Amino acid sequence: MEVNGKSDLNVPLLEAQDSVTVNISPPTPYDDKKIKTAKFKIKGIECGSCTTSVESVVGKLNGVVTVVVSPMDGQTVVKYMPEMVDPKRIRETVENAGFQVEGYPEQEIEVCRLKIKGMACTSCSESVERALLVADGVKKAVVGLSLEEAKVHFDPNVTNPSKIIEAVEDSGFEADLINPGNDVNKVHLKLDGVHSLEDVSTIRIALELAVGVNHVDIDMEGKKTTVSYDPDVTGPRSLIKCIREASVGVTCYDASLYVPPRQRDLDHWNEIQMYRNQFLWSCLFSAPVFVFSMVLPMLPPYGDWLDYRIHNMLTIGMLLRCILCAPVQFVIGRRFYIGAYHALRRKSANMDVLVAVGTNAAYLYSLYILFKALTSNDFEGQDFFETSAMLISFILLGKYLEIVAKGKTSDALAKLSELAPDTACLVTIDGNGNVTSETEISTQLIQRNDLFKIVPGEKVPVDGIVIDGQSYVNESMITGEAVPVAKRPSDKVIGGTVNENGCIIVKATHVGSETALSQIVQLVEAAQLARAPVQKLADQISRFFVPTVVAAAFITWLAWFVTGVAGVYPKHWIPKAMDKFELALQFGISVVVVACPCALGLATPTAVMVATGKGASLGVLIKGGSALQKAHKVKAVVFDKTGTLTVGKPVVVNAVLFSGVTLEELCNMTIAIEANSEHPLAKAVGAHAKTLRKKHQSLADHVEDAKDFEVHPGAGVGGKVGDKIVLVGNKRLLQVYNVPINDEIKEYISKTENLARTCVLVAIDGKVGGAFSVTDPVKPEAARVVRFLQSMGISSIMVTGDNWGTATAIAREVGINQVFAETDPIGKAEKIKEIQMKGVTVAMVGDGINDSPALVAADVGMAIGAGTNVAIEAADIVLIKSNLEDVVTAIDLSRKTMSKIRLNYVWALGYNVLAMPIAAGILFPFTGIRLPPWVAGACMAASSVSVVCSSLLLQSYKKPLNVERI
Repeated sequence: MEVNGKSDLNVPLLEAQDSVTVNISPPTPYDDKKIKTAKFKIKGIECGSCTTSVESVVGKLNGVVTVVVSPMDGQTVVKYMPEMVDPKRIRETVENAGFQVEGYPEQEIEVCRLKIKGMACTSCSESVERALLVADGVKKAVVGLSLEEAKVHFDPNVTNPSKIIEAVEDSGFEADLINPGNDVNKVHLKLDGVHSLEDVSTIRIALELAVGVNHVDIDMEGKKTTVSYDPDVTGPRSLIKCIREASVGVTCYDASLYVPPRQRDLDHWNEIQMYRNQFLWSCLFSAPVFVFSMVLPMLPPYGDWLDYRIHNMLTIGMLLRCILCAPVQFVIGRRFYIGAYHALRRKSANMDVLVAVGTNAAYLYSLYILFKALTSNDFEGQDFFETSAMLISFILLGKYLEIVAKGKTSDALAKLSELAPDTACLVTIDGNGNVTSETEISTQLIQRNDLFKIVPGEKVPVDGIVIDGQSYVNESMITGEAVPVAKRPSDKVIGGTVNENGCIIVKATHVGSETALSQIVQLVEAAQLARAPVQKLADQISRFFVPTVVAAAFITWLAWFVTGVAGVYPKHWIPKAMDKFELALQFGISVVVVACPCALGLATPTAVMVATGKGASLGVLIKGGSALQKAHKVKAVVFDKTGTLTVGKPVVVNAVLFSGVTLEELCNMTIAIEANSEHPLAKAVGAHAKTLRKKHQSLADHVEDAKDFEVHPGAGVGGKVGDKIVLVGNKRLLQVYNVPINDEIKEYISKTENLARTCVLVAIDGKVGGAFSVTDPVKPEAARVVRFLQSMGISSIMVTGDNWGTATAIAREVGINQVFAETDPIGKAEKIKEIQMKGVTVAMVGDGINDSPALVAADVGMAIGAGTNVAIEAADIVLIKSNLEDVVTAIDLSRKTMSKIRLNYVWALGYNVLAMPIAAGILFPFTGIRLPPWVAGACMAASSVSVVCSSLLLQSYKKPLNVERI
């Protein structure tokens, strides 16, 4: 395994989402001259004069800051000011100089995330999304109600985050920039020795000139800097050293790591405090109003003083209720007015509209009663001041409880983020492998290729590779795998996992946002932001729900008022101190308040948030609500064989010779051809051939390289070794090239396949020279998983490129009845489409590049975590720990989540379905029971809290199939 080169160690476990070729520094309020970086490759660079020529013509462009062209491979980095020159002009200039540009995007796309404040229901999130989509330069926008975030893809040549935030604010909501999506690696540093703008300028220049630095932000007031950098070139410690070296004379500069508070946690805490304070202030005024109107009048003689008349029919109690209610209605309840105004301006309606309509109807009618009592000698009327005040108080209490509960929906994700340790033991070693020094540093200061020591009981700080020592590492915190995994030199370790017993030295290979832990968190956050298809139901309902409720409230008021005036119902139905109008008004207000659609909008996203976070903690990464929803419909699971049902590390158990070919010649030909293949079977056969060659003490020191190498997907490989044409693969490959297969060979193939082994044939110049019998052990949990899926009503199917005999034997061993063998990658996708044509929802489980078409074709693609990055990118669900039991976990979690979403809709709509008729007075004629508006407000708040708490129950989800080794 290559450790220092560009090996698979430099490839993240999960590729970053929405990655683009152009790396652009984020705009900041501190830098008027925004410098962006374009990276691309130029073909035709043959010598130093070519690079000089390109650098010269591009460097002359007005707005280009620096140009660097590599004479080795033509890789080019151009820093430019977008206000003065655009990427298209740079590309045209290079091409006009006679060179061809590769990897240059036709259109730059940046990604930023925004924190959206003030969203209460689905109609709010839809309004924000519409406002973003119509903004100039915005290509794509997704708004998550439960996360209260938006992810925006935009053209930086047309717009920027500041303008996008303005578009959100114009729609009536507050927005803050969380972070630019392509600001991948950055470090926050606290500066010492900075006292003037000259000091700031000195440090800025020193950092910007440092190799690998992409962007520098300096906050003069806070004496802090944020530096974006390339982790392949530099790191936090190098940047701190750079700042120290910028010291001039007696002026000494220094820097230390600064960890800013997580913006999401800070915003969530501020929101909780805001709603709590507003509720407490509201209670301060509402409680006396309730006592004066509901309690004291029922406790004579203690409440008699409230009936004392100040002027005409105006009493002390009425005046006090009016005075106490006013701050609640117009100061504390101001947020509802603002929200309703912006909603109506957008020609939509949300919770704020309902609250504003209900409370204003009660308050304005109460003012009418007050002025009537003030000007009349004989008027008697009942005010509703307590309705308005208590209604706002209950709504604020409901929002407070909802925000607190919503914060717990991301607990699993927060726990993942906190797995990495705070410090690490950095070491240096001499040429003999002895440790010469040890230094404890912050984990955030670790750079790529650093060496750090991990003693028993300590956590692994970042992803890396073991270079010395042996131990067992508990990876259950990330993968859910309870059994510690043995680690030896050349084995990979994951940041956040715990070293069990031995002391190991690890070399850092992935740091910052490239670590598996960071990528898991990023992927789950993206999944939580994605909207599940079932959410469309709530979106459709919310579009007409509020206008329908307002219409129903008006009809309720009109029906009770008209029937009262017409004398349809007896007068004794009207409560004391009320008239027909007031009774009808209370029924109408109750209908408006109780039917708020807040809970409806929370039903799906809260369940998706909890489920994706819980899945990640169990080692199942679900890429969004769509994948979560589709998985519950799966009725057939298609398994790849090699690396999925089997361990994926085949070994050769037998080798035979045919046609008089010598063992040395067979081994030499096989080694030469298989050296070019990455297939697991090829590696096993090549390794065994080398062992045989060494065992029989071959005289040849060197094996000739293969030429004209060609891969035949699902069949084998071929090429030319010296003057001989060599084919290594299965029977199908030899049949394509018309290589004769006699009875002896057929009998050997049949015998091998019946033993669930793969027969790899080697043909030299049109004749079969020998064969290798390869076995790939079946995973111990495979049979149990197939049986469990069958008990869930899900059929299992195998699709493999291997031969029929081996495929059938493996299928028989694990209990699969339906097998498709000798199938190439495109054929796998076609088989899946055939199954789908029967109306069956299909999940595909695979691990290799050749499984990618099938993973995409399936309704739900599940990639084994140890597989290739291409397969992982193509999949909807990633099974991190490569355990088939998680196929069951993913489907079962999906089913449980969809059941929870349905239950949430019952909670959300149940209150409306049951409470609206009661609020409208359907029970009043028979039982005398009516729903006062403040009670209706409590019911509305309870519906939202019930939905969130219902979703939180998913936190207790347990795997249906426990991790056991048979």
